[in-house]
Amino acid sequence: MKTIVITGANRGIGLALAGLFRDRGDQVIAVCRDSSPQLEALGVQIKAGVDVTSGDSLRRLAACLDDTRIDVLVNNAGVMRKTDLEHIEQQLDDYRVQFEVNALAPLRVTSALLGRLSDDARVVIVSSRMGSLSDNSSAGHYGYRVSKAAANMAGVTLAHELKDKGIAVGLLHPGYVKTDMTGNTGDIDPLDAARGLIGRIDELTLENAGGFYHANGEKLPW
Repeated sequence: MKTIVITGANRGIGLALAGLFRDRGDQVIAVCRDSSPQLEALGVQIKAGVDVTSGDSLRRLAACLDDTRIDVLVNNAGVMRKTDLEHIEQQLDDYRVQFEVNALAPLRVTSALLGRLSDDARVVIVSSRMGSLSDNSSAGHYGYRVSKAAANMAGVTLAHELKDKGIAVGLLHPGYVKTDMTGNTGDIDPLDAARGLIGRIDELTLENAGGFYHANGEKLPW
Protein backbone atom coordinates (compact mmCIF):
# COMPACT_ATOMS: atom_id res chain seq x y z
CA MET A 1 0.00 0.00 0.00
CA LYS A 2 1.27 3.42 -0.98
CA THR A 3 0.30 6.83 0.35
CA ILE A 4 -0.98 9.09 -2.41
CA VAL A 5 -1.54 12.83 -2.04
CA ILE A 6 -3.71 14.46 -4.74
CA THR A 7 -4.43 18.17 -5.02
CA GLY A 8 -7.66 19.35 -6.61
CA ALA A 9 -9.24 16.05 -5.60
CA ASN A 10 -12.83 17.16 -5.07
CA ARG A 11 -13.95 16.78 -8.70
CA GLY A 12 -12.98 15.83 -12.23
CA ILE A 13 -9.69 14.08 -12.79
CA GLY A 14 -8.58 14.47 -9.18
CA LEU A 15 -11.73 12.79 -7.90
CA ALA A 16 -11.33 9.97 -10.40
CA LEU A 17 -7.72 9.46 -9.37
CA ALA A 18 -8.69 9.34 -5.71
CA GLY A 19 -11.29 6.67 -6.37
CA LEU A 20 -9.03 4.49 -8.49
CA PHE A 21 -6.10 4.66 -6.09
CA ARG A 22 -8.46 3.82 -3.21
CA ASP A 23 -9.92 0.89 -5.12
CA ARG A 24 -6.51 -0.71 -5.52
CA GLY A 25 -5.79 -0.42 -1.80
CA ASP A 26 -3.68 2.71 -1.56
CA GLN A 27 -4.05 5.27 1.20
CA VAL A 28 -5.39 8.44 -0.42
CA ILE A 29 -5.06 11.93 1.02
CA ALA A 30 -7.38 14.15 -1.00
CA VAL A 31 -6.42 17.83 -0.88
CA CYS A 32 -8.86 20.52 -1.99
CA ARG A 33 -10.22 23.97 -1.22
CA ASP A 34 -13.77 22.67 -0.79
CA SER A 35 -14.84 19.06 -0.43
CA SER A 36 -17.73 17.55 -2.37
CA PRO A 37 -20.34 14.87 -1.68
CA GLN A 38 -18.68 12.70 -4.34
CA LEU A 39 -15.31 12.94 -2.61
CA GLU A 40 -16.74 12.31 0.83
CA ALA A 41 -18.49 9.20 -0.50
CA LEU A 42 -15.08 7.66 -1.32
CA GLY A 43 -14.16 7.34 2.35
CA VAL A 44 -10.63 8.63 1.81
CA GLN A 45 -8.76 11.06 4.04
CA ILE A 46 -9.74 14.61 3.06
CA LYS A 47 -7.73 17.76 3.70
CA ALA A 48 -10.14 20.53 2.75
CA GLY A 49 -9.62 24.27 3.07
CA VAL A 50 -6.24 24.10 1.34
CA ASP A 51 -5.39 26.93 -1.05
CA VAL A 52 -2.42 25.89 -3.19
CA THR A 53 -1.60 29.55 -3.83
CA SER A 54 -1.20 30.34 -0.11
CA GLY A 55 2.03 29.69 1.76
CA ASP A 56 0.23 29.69 5.12
CA SER A 57 -2.28 27.15 3.84
CA LEU A 58 0.45 24.86 2.55
CA ARG A 59 2.38 25.09 5.80
CA ARG A 60 -0.76 24.05 7.69
CA LEU A 61 -1.20 21.13 5.30
CA ALA A 62 2.36 19.95 5.89
CA ALA A 63 1.96 20.29 9.66
CA CYS A 64 -1.29 18.31 9.80
CA LEU A 65 0.30 15.41 7.93
CA ASP A 66 2.60 14.87 10.93
CA ASP A 67 5.01 12.00 10.14
CA THR A 68 3.11 10.72 7.08
CA ARG A 69 5.46 9.51 4.35
CA ILE A 70 4.18 10.34 0.87
CA ASP A 71 4.94 7.87 -1.92
CA VAL A 72 3.17 9.71 -4.76
CA LEU A 73 2.37 13.42 -4.91
CA VAL A 74 -0.01 14.34 -7.72
CA ASN A 75 -0.13 18.07 -8.43
CA ASN A 76 -3.49 18.03 -10.16
CA ALA A 77 -5.11 21.33 -9.12
CA GLY A 78 -5.57 23.55 -12.14
CA VAL A 79 -7.60 26.38 -13.59
CA MET A 80 -8.49 27.61 -17.06
CA ARG A 81 -9.73 31.14 -17.71
CA LYS A 82 -10.66 32.59 -21.08
CA THR A 83 -7.96 34.95 -22.32
CA ASP A 84 -7.23 36.57 -25.68
CA LEU A 85 -4.93 39.15 -27.20
CA GLU A 86 -7.51 41.86 -27.71
CA HIS A 87 -8.53 42.08 -24.04
CA ILE A 88 -5.23 41.33 -22.34
CA GLU A 89 -5.24 44.48 -20.20
CA GLN A 90 -8.69 43.64 -18.86
CA GLN A 91 -7.76 39.99 -18.30
CA LEU A 92 -4.48 40.35 -16.42
CA ASP A 93 -5.96 38.89 -13.24
CA ASP A 94 -7.05 35.83 -15.25
CA TYR A 95 -3.51 35.45 -16.56
CA ARG A 96 -2.08 35.76 -13.06
CA VAL A 97 -4.38 33.23 -11.41
CA GLN A 98 -3.58 30.65 -14.10
CA PHE A 99 0.13 31.16 -13.58
CA GLU A 100 -0.29 30.98 -9.79
CA VAL A 101 -2.32 27.75 -9.86
CA ASN A 102 -0.99 25.92 -12.92
CA ALA A 103 2.72 26.76 -12.85
CA LEU A 104 3.72 28.05 -9.45
CA ALA A 105 1.51 25.95 -7.18
CA PRO A 106 3.09 22.59 -8.12
CA LEU A 107 6.46 23.96 -7.03
CA ARG A 108 5.02 25.43 -3.83
CA VAL A 109 3.16 22.25 -2.92
CA THR A 110 6.20 20.08 -3.63
CA SER A 111 8.44 22.39 -1.61
CA ALA A 112 6.01 22.42 1.33
CA LEU A 113 5.74 18.61 1.37
CA LEU A 114 9.33 17.81 0.43
CA GLY A 115 10.19 16.69 3.96
CA ARG A 116 7.25 14.26 3.87
CA LEU A 117 8.26 12.52 0.62
CA SER A 118 9.58 8.96 0.90
CA ASP A 119 13.07 8.11 -0.34
CA ASP A 120 11.80 6.77 -3.68
CA ALA A 121 8.75 9.00 -4.05
CA ARG A 122 7.24 10.11 -7.33
CA VAL A 123 6.03 13.65 -7.99
CA VAL A 124 3.65 14.31 -10.86
CA ILE A 125 2.47 17.54 -12.42
CA VAL A 126 -0.73 17.19 -14.41
CA SER A 127 0.13 19.46 -17.31
CA SER A 128 -1.38 19.85 -20.78
CA ARG A 129 -0.21 19.50 -24.35
CA MET A 130 -1.50 23.05 -24.71
CA GLY A 131 1.77 23.98 -23.02
CA SER A 132 3.76 22.46 -25.89
CA LEU A 133 5.43 24.98 -28.20
CA SER A 134 5.98 22.44 -30.99
CA ASP A 135 2.44 21.10 -30.82
CA ASN A 136 0.73 24.50 -30.89
CA SER A 137 -1.31 24.76 -34.08
CA SER A 138 -4.04 27.17 -33.01
CA ALA A 139 -4.51 30.59 -31.44
CA GLY A 140 -6.08 31.83 -28.23
CA HIS A 141 -6.03 30.62 -24.62
CA TYR A 142 -2.87 32.62 -23.98
CA GLY A 143 -3.00 32.48 -20.20
CA TYR A 144 -3.57 28.74 -20.03
CA ARG A 145 -0.95 27.92 -22.66
CA VAL A 146 1.70 30.13 -21.06
CA SER A 147 0.99 28.76 -17.58
CA LYS A 148 1.25 25.14 -18.73
CA ALA A 149 4.46 25.83 -20.66
CA ALA A 150 5.85 27.29 -17.44
CA ALA A 151 4.63 24.24 -15.53
CA ASN A 152 6.55 22.01 -17.93
CA MET A 153 9.76 23.98 -17.40
CA ALA A 154 9.22 23.89 -13.65
CA GLY A 155 8.73 20.12 -13.77
CA VAL A 156 11.86 19.44 -15.80
CA THR A 157 13.93 21.61 -13.48
CA LEU A 158 12.40 19.90 -10.46
CA ALA A 159 13.24 16.51 -11.96
CA HIS A 160 16.92 17.48 -12.14
CA GLU A 161 16.92 18.85 -8.60
CA LEU A 162 15.24 15.88 -6.96
CA LYS A 163 16.96 13.12 -8.91
CA ASP A 164 19.84 12.92 -6.44
CA LYS A 165 17.29 12.40 -3.67
CA GLY A 166 15.88 9.39 -5.54
CA ILE A 167 12.62 11.20 -6.33
CA ALA A 168 11.28 10.93 -9.90
CA VAL A 169 9.26 13.80 -11.37
CA GLY A 170 6.95 13.44 -14.36
CA LEU A 171 4.77 15.72 -16.49
CA LEU A 172 1.55 14.20 -17.73
CA HIS A 173 -1.16 15.31 -20.15
CA PRO A 174 -4.49 13.64 -19.27
CA GLY A 175 -6.08 14.14 -22.67
CA TYR A 176 -9.03 16.34 -23.58
CA VAL A 177 -11.22 15.38 -20.64
CA LYS A 178 -14.92 16.00 -20.03
CA THR A 179 -14.74 18.14 -16.90
CA ASP A 180 -16.12 21.44 -15.63
CA MET A 181 -12.91 23.07 -16.85
CA THR A 182 -13.63 22.11 -20.45
CA GLY A 183 -17.37 22.66 -20.20
CA ASN A 184 -17.72 18.87 -20.46
CA THR A 185 -16.78 19.06 -24.14
CA GLY A 186 -13.81 16.71 -23.97
CA ASP A 187 -13.11 13.46 -25.79
CA ILE A 188 -12.77 11.14 -22.78
CA ASP A 189 -14.28 10.71 -19.33
CA PRO A 190 -12.31 11.53 -16.15
CA LEU A 191 -12.13 7.84 -15.20
CA ASP A 192 -10.51 6.88 -18.50
CA ALA A 193 -8.07 9.76 -18.21
CA ALA A 194 -7.27 8.80 -14.61
CA ARG A 195 -6.61 5.18 -15.58
CA GLY A 196 -4.09 6.35 -18.15
CA LEU A 197 -2.45 8.73 -15.71
CA ILE A 198 -2.06 6.01 -13.10
CA GLY A 199 -0.45 3.77 -15.70
CA ARG A 200 2.11 6.46 -16.44
CA ILE A 201 2.67 7.16 -12.74
CA ASP A 202 3.38 3.48 -12.15
CA GLU A 203 5.94 3.59 -14.99
CA LEU A 204 7.68 6.72 -13.70
CA THR A 205 11.32 6.10 -12.77
CA LEU A 206 14.51 8.10 -12.40
CA GLU A 207 15.41 7.01 -15.94
CA ASN A 208 12.37 8.64 -17.57
CA ALA A 209 11.99 11.47 -15.04
CA GLY A 210 11.48 14.89 -16.56
CA GLY A 211 9.61 13.46 -19.54
CA PHE A 212 6.37 14.86 -20.94
CA TYR A 213 3.84 12.11 -21.66
CA HIS A 214 0.24 11.72 -22.75
CA ALA A 215 -1.86 9.54 -20.46
CA ASN A 216 -2.02 7.03 -23.34
CA GLY A 217 1.77 6.61 -23.18
CA GLU A 218 2.70 8.84 -26.13
CA LYS A 219 5.78 10.97 -25.55
CA LEU A 220 4.84 14.58 -26.24
CA PRO A 221 6.99 17.27 -27.87
CA TRP A 222 8.13 20.32 -25.98
